[in-house]
Amino acid sequence: MSRILVTGSADGLGRAAADSLLSAGHEVVVHARNEERAASLHALVDRGADIVVGDFTERDAVRRVAAELNDAKPLDAVVHNAGVWRGPAVMPVNIIAPYLLTALLRGPRRLVYLSSGSHFSGRPSLAGVDWRGETAGSYSDSKLFVTTLAAAVARLRPGVLSNAVDPGWVPTKMGGPNAPDDLELGHRTQEWLASSDEPQALTTGGYWYHRQLMRPHRAVHDESFQDRLLRTLADETGTAL
Repeated sequence: MSRILVTGSADGLGRAAADSLLSAGHEVVVHARNEERAASLHALVDRGADIVVGDFTERDAVRRVAAELNDAKPLDAVVHNAGVWRGPAVMPVNIIAPYLLTALLRGPRRLVYLSSGSHFSGRPSLAGVDWRGETAGSYSDSKLFVTTLAAAVARLRPGVLSNAVDPGWVPTKMGGPNAPDDLELGHRTQEWLASSDEPQALTTGGYWYHRQLMRPHRAVHDESFQDRLLRTLADETGTAL
């Protein structure tokens, strides 16, 4: 069984994935933004899950979470699920936090990044991006960036399985009650990529939708764009991948 961190697991897809992985016998580390949100995870903690708390809008909080995890039992996999739809937190939560965790965490050999079909509307430009969340950022851009991060990690870390997942437009708090996709299917692919020994789950550099390999935005596998993104994120955070 694997030890798996699921970020943003207080509700929605992250909660469903953590619950399912725990039921399958894996060691799960759940994550909440603050103590109030952490209270909603007591049922999973009572079943054996570990918990970390940190607001991913704050870079120092991401660093504290990474340090806490590095001092604990090593992780086998990380599901980078935490995300926001709109507002100033879009870039800090959707791309800066997963980048920092990827750079700082020691040991995980499987990384799963939550993308979105919205990434196809993202702009492969790094000019004028508000990485610090002082104004509202573009959700589509953030998902293009994190999908590109997944592909870059797959290229640069050959010993790591790194993939991006589009969970579909599902009826969560973020997706809204009228979202047309299947909530159950929405969390199964990231669980599979994080834990399965099936041959397809042991591949890297993919963009997945309901366990089907799809073709992402053409910028995702553009190595020059990957390199520019990583340089920009390293300069912005003071932390190289």
